[in-house]
Amino acid sequence: MAAVLATTMVSPAMASSGTATFYTPPYTPSACFGFAAEGTMIAAASEVFWNGGAACGDTYVVTCTGATNQGVPHPCTGQSVTVRIVDLCPSPACRGTIDLSQEAFAVIADPDAGKIDIDYRRV
Repeated sequence: MAAVLATTMVSPAMASSGTATFYTPPYTPSACFGFAAEGTMIAAASEVFWNGGAACGDTYVVTCTGATNQGVPHPCTGQSVTVRIVDLCPSPACRGTIDLSQEAFAVIADPDAGKIDIDYRRV
């Protein structure tokens, strides 16, 4: 029981905070995998953690923590989603820390929100 409690207490501290947006198909070509399809539970990394392409293939768990606008005051579904980094979301066009596929965004939040506050951690 103590090990479970310690894990529960440590995990949130390892998460980083940021914002998420979403992009729509087609998801290829991508900066990491060219024309190879990588499914729909994917994301584009902002320059915050792109690291010159080193983020390609990394997996992140993303959780909605709240709204960034008044249009959808309670956008979160209460779920988390696991995504694989397949692309770069370049500045200044990138509006979030991570740009999720439309399908991944819909798992954690109402797509009408457009942009949400998140916690994310590499797994």
